[in-house]
Amino acid sequence: MSDNKVQIFDTTLRDGEQVPGCKLNTEQKLVIAEQLDLLGVDIIEAGFPVSSPGDFKSVEAISKLVKHATVCGLTRSVENDIKVAGEALKFAKKPRIHTGIGTSDSHIKFKFKSNQEAIIERAVKAVSYAKTFVEDVEFYAEDAGRTDNAYLARVCETVIKAGATVLNIPDTTGYCLPNEYGAKIKYLKENVKGIDNVILSCHCHNDLGLATANSIEGVVNGARQIECTINGIGERAGNTALEEVVMILKQHPHLNLNTNIKTEMLYGISQLVSESMGIYSQPNKAIVGANAFAHSSGIHQDGVIKNRETYEIINPKDVGVTESAIVLTARSGRAALAYRAKNIGFELTKLQLDEIYVNFLDFADRKKVVNDSDIHQIIEKSKIYKDIISS
Repeated sequence: MSDNKVQIFDTTLRDGEQVPGCKLNTEQKLVIAEQLDLLGVDIIEAGFPVSSPGDFKSVEAISKLVKHATVCGLTRSVENDIKVAGEALKFAKKPRIHTGIGTSDSHIKFKFKSNQEAIIERAVKAVSYAKTFVEDVEFYAEDAGRTDNAYLARVCETVIKAGATVLNIPDTTGYCLPNEYGAKIKYLKENVKGIDNVILSCHCHNDLGLATANSIEGVVNGARQIECTINGIGERAGNTALEEVVMILKQHPHLNLNTNIKTEMLYGISQLVSESMGIYSQPNKAIVGANAFAHSSGIHQDGVIKNRETYEIINPKDVGVTESAIVLTARSGRAALAYRAKNIGFELTKLQLDEIYVNFLDFADRKKVVNDSDIHQIIEKSKIYKDIISS
């Protein structure tokens, strides 16, 4: 793999589906998995096979369907989990088992009631057993964000020796600041024997709104896989949003990091996931939100009409959005009104625009958004309507 290639590991169908009320049936999962494969994601985490017969069936069906991406199944560091995942993945062209265990003091003491040495032993056994089913084994050190770096490095080194091919360093609780998470990845790159033979992966949660920033800091400091979901859905406040990290890397070529994602498909697959799960992104969601390319402030509208790049750093077409939206509100200026009027057949002179604009503001103060039929109404009721249609 090229050193500047960042693999995109999509966990919409596993971590994303853990959102309350977002359960998908197998048919829905297959539709999304097929689109993820076409989108160009490198790994699709299809589910947690041991969790239910339905999830096993879905992982097995996705394994048969996917043509290009690696298909991954999640497990705990439990022998039966790993065995069941291996069975569910047996039809995959490129199977991966994703196994691991918590490594922070909090997890070791309260969740497992164990100690550091016993956790390392369990980790090694899990990876070794997973290797009997698949060659590609990813190990997750749950709550790595709050794990002591020296101990985390020991865990990583031992699982590399056991055969792990990917090391997932999750900020499970979304606790890390970007510089802290980046420093953690850098520490592992510099202190773990054999680290250059595996891929370091970022799996960041959004509890403090830092998932995307942390993932970018991770790859800047040497990670080469980002685990993410469409629309940033996932446990609690969600996961890293796939569309955000992909477009950040694309819009900042100086980072010299790239992905295989066909970005023109981003808006379409965002809509598909929203409709399938019944959870819709907030309007101001970066990249795929309804207002991501909408302009209602007069100053912004004037700039965008003159040159899109004055207020848009991304061409909407690059993410599958047809065009920018000039939204008419009481904050809109004359340039926006003239632009929208022209789109529906009214070419206004400056004097006509000044006259119409007064009526427009009065109307806009009474209505949140002014649409095309409203523009017709405003112009038709104006004193100069006959002059406008005869000009």
